[in-house]
Amino acid sequence: MNIMVTGGSRGIGRAICVQLAAPGRRILVNYLRNEEAAEETARLVRAKGAEAIVMAANVRSEKDLRALAGAMDSVDVLVHNAAIGALRPYDKLRASHWDLTLESSLRPFWLLTKLVNLAEGASVIGLSSLGSRRFTPGYAAMGAAKGGMEALTRQLAVELSPRKIRVNTVCGGLIKTDTLDYFPDKERMIEFAIEHTPLGRLGQPEDLARVVGFLCSPDAAWVTGQVIVVDGGYSAL
Repeated sequence: MNIMVTGGSRGIGRAICVQLAAPGRRILVNYLRNEEAAEETARLVRAKGAEAIVMAANVRSEKDLRALAGAMDSVDVLVHNAAIGALRPYDKLRASHWDLTLESSLRPFWLLTKLVNLAEGASVIGLSSLGSRRFTPGYAAMGAAKGGMEALTRQLAVELSPRKIRVNTVCGGLIKTDTLDYFPDKERMIEFAIEHTPLGRLGQPEDLARVVGFLCSPDAAWVTGQVIVVDGGYSAL
C-alpha cells in the first residue's frame, strides 16, 4: 500500500504517518523546510515496519506538486494535511496573506488529487478545523480555506466515485500542537476550549490520526463525501 501525507514532519501529520505505518506499507513523508523533523517521522514509521520516503515539496508550487505526484507509481491513500496561513483579522490581511493561506491548503487539495495517480478504490482524506464553521479570532483566511476544503470534499467524492475512490475530511477541534503558539491569547483560548469541551481536554494529534486510520480502512468502505468532526463534543454545545 502506497500512502502520501503532505505536511507529515510534525504534529498532526506525523501522528497520521505513524498511525498508518505497518509492515508492507510505503509512506511518503512530505515536508517544507524541517528535514530533521521529517527524518524523525520517517524513523518512527520504520520502527513500525513500514518503508518511509522523505521528500521536500512546497504544496503552493505546481512544479513541486508534480514532482511529489511522480514519486509514487500509484497512491492508495492521499492525506492532505499541509497548511500554512496568516492569522489576522480580515481588515489586517493583505492579498498576499490571503493567497498564501488558500494556496497552501485549498488549492493543493484539488491539484494534488488531480495530479496523483490514485489507485482504484483509493482513499483521499483532507484535514480541516472548526474554524471552517465557527468564529475563531484571526481565522478569516484559514477558515475560508478549510471551508472550501469541506465543500470540495463533497464534489470530489462524487466525481471520483466511478473509480471507487472515497473522499472524506476530518474536521478537528482545538489540537495540542505547535500551531497554537501562533494564536493571540493562546492561554485564554486553551482555557476556554477545555471549559467548553464536554470531554474536558484539548485534542491530541493522535485523536485525529485514528479517525484518518479508520477512513482509509475497509471498515469505512461505504463512507464518502463526509466531513467528520472530531472535537470532544465542543460543537455540540
